[in-house]
Amino acid sequence: MQTVISDINEESLALASKIIREGGLVAFPTETVYGLGADATNDDAVRAIYAAKGRPSDNPLIVHVPPEYDVSNLVYITESALKLTKAYLPGPLTMVYKSKGKVSPLVSCGLDTLAVRVPAHRGAARFLRAAGVPIAAPSANVSKHVSPVTARHVYDDLAGKIPLILDGGSSCGGIESTVLDVTGEVPVILRSGLVTFDMIKAVAGRCEYVHSTDGPVRSPGMKYKHYSPRAETAYFERDRLAEAVSEYKSALNRGLSPIFICDDKIAAQLEGMEYISLGSTSEQLAANVYTALRQAEKTHNFIIGVALKGDSQVDVGVMNRFVKAMGGKT
Repeated sequence: MQTVISDINEESLALASKIIREGGLVAFPTETVYGLGADATNDDAVRAIYAAKGRPSDNPLIVHVPPEYDVSNLVYITESALKLTKAYLPGPLTMVYKSKGKVSPLVSCGLDTLAVRVPAHRGAARFLRAAGVPIAAPSANVSKHVSPVTARHVYDDLAGKIPLILDGGSSCGGIESTVLDVTGEVPVILRSGLVTFDMIKAVAGRCEYVHSTDGPVRSPGMKYKHYSPRAETAYFERDRLAEAVSEYKSALNRGLSPIFICDDKIAAQLEGMEYISLGSTSEQLAANVYTALRQAEKTHNFIIGVALKGDSQVDVGVMNRFVKAMGGKT
């Protein structure tokens, strides 16, 4: 199969619509990461997503719809969800509702819930309108690999497996959406992201983090290995920088090619060593983390991650991805 990267225009959207109607897959941009989309109402199309990614069949997908879509067609909306919708959508917030069973059961892996997102990216909205159906979409990468934030990242992972990648430029947010369970009285964060705990609490009045990842997976990113570069990795807390430097020197002696991924404050202490700095603010860390991981894996075979520290609660979501990528524990 030939994979084409195309700017988002009337011609490419017409082709995307045709592919979706025929049960095929289209990669498309969002403000967080690129998604791999298919008709959420078509069992075979949803199966094709899992096959293309090599994704575990019990890891649910998120349904994407354009801003004008009436989400109540698909799910039962709670009062807190309605408040959060008015405050933060379109945007990087996915909410998990009780499902009305209008999409393929494979999307939610047979659960009675459904995760729905309304992207803020203009190109995503154009694609979703052209598709004309709810679109199931995980990140557009090989399962467990670093998430894609450019069309080229998607191509590197999925060339020959999908027909079309819609190029909407670099994703500005950089990490996946916050996933929030709104099926109960208190919203519960299943996956941290750019919409933070305090932002949710300010609107809904209360908020909690998920207490356990045991049992059926209700959201992507909860259970399986994710975001991993194709290189040996090691992770260190900030107060163990001396150990991290020792590991770097040991790797050189073993004939490896090590590189640090860190923030500006740590980078300033790494004189004479190779590193990629993600910046200093939380927004910079989020925007740069996946690009840095993909850059590092192409040029080095040992990546040393040092705990990141920005200036807001967005750090919770960034560190969730970064620690998993480095093989540490969140």
